[in-house]
Amino acid sequence: MDNKGDISEDLSRRIDKLASRSTLTRGQIIEDALSHGRSLAWQEKWIAGVQAGIESADRGEFATDEEIAAVLNKYSQA
Repeated sequence: MDNKGDISEDLSRRIDKLASRSTLTRGQIIEDALSHGRSLAWQEKWIAGVQAGIESADRGEFATDEEIAAVLNKYSQA
């Protein structure tokens, strides 16, 4: 265990990695996990998905106007 709240070095590294890949602090990541039941694995998957979406957007990979209209029409008829 280390001096960062008596958690394992592995968990501490994972928290640090999440913090470096997001706008969250270590404390916010830990608070989110404890308050909302979001495990580190869930948070890691979420951050990876967001980053993949940003990378897709950076490559210009967006839904077409037709795809957006189809989704909007599908739910506006309900």
